[in-house]
Amino acid sequence: MLELLSDPQVWASLLTLTALEIVLGIDNIIFISIMAAKLPVHQQQKARQLGLALALVMRLLLLASISWVATLTEPLITVLGMGFSGRDLILLGGGLFLLAKGTIEIHNTVEGHEEGGAAPKVASFGAVVGQIIVLDIVFSLDSVITAVGMSNDLPVMVTAVVIAMAVMLFAARPVGDFVNRHVTVKMLALSFLLLVGVALIADGFGFHIPKGYLYFAIAFSTLVEALNLMAAARRKRKKAEAH
Repeated sequence: MLELLSDPQVWASLLTLTALEIVLGIDNIIFISIMAAKLPVHQQQKARQLGLALALVMRLLLLASISWVATLTEPLITVLGMGFSGRDLILLGGGLFLLAKGTIEIHNTVEGHEEGGAAPKVASFGAVVGQIIVLDIVFSLDSVITAVGMSNDLPVMVTAVVIAMAVMLFAARPVGDFVNRHVTVKMLALSFLLLVGVALIADGFGFHIPKGYLYFAIAFSTLVEALNLMAAARRKRKKAEAH
């Protein structure tokens, strides 16, 4: 263990892997934040913490079962001459779930309040946590396979995952509050989840889309929206000063 701590390559691997795990966790934070917003206010923080705690547990369990995770990349079934591994099937299921969930949430956000003027329906805590668990499994599998591909040292992988989850836990509440305060930002977040869903489905069929492209698209859109929010705040301030 002391040899690992004194090895510069180990520290470089840890920093790189931690940064990558944090980036890969962005979609997890967004999904958890959107789902937690459907709960009563006093339950939202508990749902975020529980969702991220479950994600950490799943990642650690998968890391402890690296040999089993490796078997998930081997062909399991063949359909129309195309082989699908356990990982492929999990990614396909997760991608379809994200597409369906993202579409439903966009519909509720855009048109939900216009249908009869009824108050938004509050989801049950169990239903929200259940959906978070489903996506945690998909995101955790993707995260762990990435970690295994970057490092051969289990202590380094575990440390990187724990640090990344701690950062995500710290960021979950402010990110969730910001997303839910601005409908347009929430729409961008839901669009990002649709993109991730498409990427997961493509990956399940063997067509890998680098996530860097997805993150650049959402980062650029978020920058444009930030400028729009700043402009709107400036107009509101000038209007208030005029009165």
